[in-house]
Amino acid sequence: MISCFWASSLTIFLSIMMLLTGTHAASDVVPGKHFDRVFIVVFENQDYKTAAKDKFMSSLADRYNGVTLTNYLATTHPSQPNYIAMISGSTDGTNEDDESNIKRKTIVDLLEKKDISWTTYQEDYPGHCNKETDIKNYARKHNPFMSFTNISGNKKRCAKIVNSKQLDKDIANNAVPQFAFYTPDLMNDAHDSSMSYASRWFKKFLQKRINNPAFSKNTMFVATFDEDDGGSDDNKVYTVLFGPDFHRSSSKRKDNKRYNHYSLLRTIEDNWDLGDLGQHDKKAVPIKL
Repeated sequence: MISCFWASSLTIFLSIMMLLTGTHAASDVVPGKHFDRVFIVVFENQDYKTAAKDKFMSSLADRYNGVTLTNYLATTHPSQPNYIAMISGSTDGTNEDDESNIKRKTIVDLLEKKDISWTTYQEDYPGHCNKETDIKNYARKHNPFMSFTNISGNKKRCAKIVNSKQLDKDIANNAVPQFAFYTPDLMNDAHDSSMSYASRWFKKFLQKRINNPAFSKNTMFVATFDEDDGGSDDNKVYTVLFGPDFHRSSSKRKDNKRYNHYSLLRTIEDNWDLGDLGQHDKKAVPIKL
């Protein structure tokens, strides 16, 4: 009886500690077909060839069991509609790069229906559901979650739009969500700097964290660009899927099949059997993993 009492007490204590620290029990993780976590980082306005020539960006597939998508297209110009497309399957409702407030479902609705955790990490974002368009090097146009009224108008959901500094706390607490969307600031994403500047930032960002299982276990990392520099007809952008614990069915390092931002959304939907949003994601070609 005494041993049962202590076992029960220990279980209760551990459960309370998980709640206090934000950690998740293994049973909280919803297994996916190809990955249990996706971590998306979006860069800005660089031509495919420029990114492909960058020493670090071009090494990601080889370094971390990845694949470079050599025929991956952005959706349109300017920036904001591409971000909106990535999480909602459509560019409808966007006001170019100006403030947009859209009434439509997103990937968040599908994730929450399956109890899959999500967070978006935004550099220089002050938190507290701040709806301003420009704060230091943060730009709301690069934070698509804030443009949907069923997120920005929902206190619980809005709390999952956080400053990027929260990431290291989540790693320390083994609480990185299963769906994570990371937006670097205007310098680190190459918007107000250069490809080489953004590459140096990304190398430092990854190497500091990527070998930590709390960050990389069963994770598909995605590095992509919202759009090209406007100088091409097809709007092709450099995109690579990778991860030290990313389990792929193919060892090929390049995939020349035609994909786009809707394909990435569809791939995530298919991984967890989320269904679709009834937008362009419904007929999008999923990425071969």
